[in-house]
Formats: sequence, structure tokens, C-alpha cells
Amino acid sequence: MEGATLSLEGIRAGYGDFQALFDVGLKVSPGEAVGVVGPNGAGKTTLLRVISGMLRPKAGTARFGSTDIAATPAHMLPGIGIAHVPENRRLFPHLTVEENLKVGAYIPAARRRYAEREAYVFDMFPRLKERRHQLAGTMSGGEQQMCAIGRALMSSPRILLLDEPSAGLAPLVVAQVFALVQRIRAEGLTVLIVEQNVAQVLRVVDRAYVLDAGHVVAEGSSAALASDPKIRSAFLGGH
Repeated sequence: MEGATLSLEGIRAGYGDFQALFDVGLKVSPGEAVGVVGPNGAGKTTLLRVISGMLRPKAGTARFGSTDIAATPAHMLPGIGIAHVPENRRLFPHLTVEENLKVGAYIPAARRRYAEREAYVFDMFPRLKERRHQLAGTMSGGEQQMCAIGRALMSSPRILLLDEPSAGLAPLVVAQVFALVQRIRAEGLTVLIVEQNVAQVLRVVDRAYVLDAGHVVAEGSSAALASDPKIRSAFLGGH
């Protein structure tokens, strides 16, 4: 599938009376790796839920290519190329690695290419091939994150949404996960990654948006944000 631009404008979203996002705008062009960084509770996960159709915005527009995301049922979005790796991985712990990957290939186009996609995922994650018959819930956190990313890749996405991929992982494993992100984007896949680990994510993305209390408070190239004194002070522990 060819690339498509993700474009959000004036997004307001929340839960009941609680508003989590205030007039948020964001753009991700084909082949880009873009980060959304900020503290816990900033609205990062809510933003990804809007993009993957799990939460309808109260105002604003959200488009992926020619598709109006806000008007499309969530289960249809993988068919246009949106794959979401949720926070805390959300694997089926009592299914094997291979069975979890099959879940990621449920759309008709992915089913037709199942063997090809599975070979691609096993090439990218040799550990998963070794553990293909192991129950997902018995693997380490890092292996589970690999499985969650692999499951998303089974649908041949045009954009991969990653929600806090480093959460709960040991520092060495975090470095491995971000190395995998770099490999995925080196193959031309568009990536939107939401992270609290600002220093790590700025090393692997082209641009980033800083979200705080539901507002975009800064945006720019990863190099510009990493050298911005305010950003360094607030998020990188620098001065």
C-alpha cells in the first residue's frame, strides 16, 4: 500500500465530562517517524485512541489519507493501514505467540498474505520464531513487546502507532525496543510513537510534539527539541 498522511486539526476529546485534549493538531507524513512526548496524564494515550478509532473526538478533524477517521468504525481502520500497539501490550496471555500473530492478521488482505507476513515478522524478531509455540503470558516483558509489535505488523500497516513501548521494561530492554523501532522505520514504515521516555524517543524520531495537560506546548525537529533549554529542563533533566 502507498503511504498516506495522518492529519489532525482542532481535536478535542475526553471521557464523560473530563476533557483530555484541547484543540490538538498533528501531522505525520508518509515515511516519517514522529514522537508525542510529555508527562503522565498529558493526554498522549487519548490521542492515539482517537487515531485508532477507539475514542470519538468531540470536535476537530482526523484524517488518514482520504479517510475521515472519526467517521469510520474502529474495526475498519486496520484495513486502511492503521495498526495500534496499545500501552501494556494487551496480548492474549493464554494464546501462543503464533496465535497472537494470527489475531493481528484478521483482516482479509492480511489473511491472504499470512505466510509472507509471518515470515517477515519472524525475520525481524528471531526470538519470536524460537518461542512461536510458547504462551505469550509466560514470556519476558521485552519479548511480549516484540510480540505486540509483531502482531501489529501482521496487517501490513501504513502507519504504526506505538503507545509507551518502553513502559515497565528494564533499561537494557528499552534500548533493544528502540533499536527495533529504528529498524522498522528504516524499512520505510511510518511511525507515530507516544512516550514518557523523552530522551530515548528523540533519538529515533524525525520530529516530535510536546503534549502537556492536553495542549501541544511545543513542536519541532528532534534535534531542536533536544537542545531547547525549556524542554531539557522540563523533560530531560538538563539545564
